[in-house]
Amino acid sequence: MKIIQKGEKNVKEIITALKNGAVLVCPTDTVYGFICDATNKRAVGKIFKIKKRDKSKSLPVFVRDIKMAKKYAVVKSREEKFLNENWPGAVTVVLNGKKGLSLLVYKNKTIALRQPNHNLIAEIFKKFKRPLAQTSVNISDQPFMDDIKEIVKVFDCEEHKPDLVIDAGHLPKNKPSVIIDLTDEKINIIRK
Repeated sequence: MKIIQKGEKNVKEIITALKNGAVLVCPTDTVYGFICDATNKRAVGKIFKIKKRDKSKSLPVFVRDIKMAKKYAVVKSREEKFLNENWPGAVTVVLNGKKGLSLLVYKNKTIALRQPNHNLIAEIFKKFKRPLAQTSVNISDQPFMDDIKEIVKVFDCEEHKPDLVIDAGHLPKNKPSVIIDLTDEKINIIRK
């Protein structure tokens, strides 16, 4: 488990790690998240091991923009209008999925997507043209963590560890993103 500082000079190392199938701890616009290449089944599976997550629970995916979202989900005019009004930001949307990613990011043929509003992730997407499987940093059913020292302490003792930790210090108190299901005619709020 290597620790690097958040900063432009480390973006190249982050991209290389993602291309090599690494799981990273990364600051986001909400909380610290585990991220990996969503097209790499082995890397996605590793997040489940690190987090001790039940494989029946799919992983959300970060996308660069609506264009990338359309590659992996059915985005009709109603959904596109909603995304234009709420992205980038702390809103994850559940849409009918298309194939192309690890099956661990799909649930009942749906996929949860988000375009975060975060400078580092925007920098990553400039050079890394693939979606990122992601989830909050914690052991499943435990509170999410916003303190990098606590994250390192907890996962350093675990059998399965993230490969790279991006240290952005202590993040401001935030909640994970809101989750909204857009697969029905009626908008359904899953998590506020």
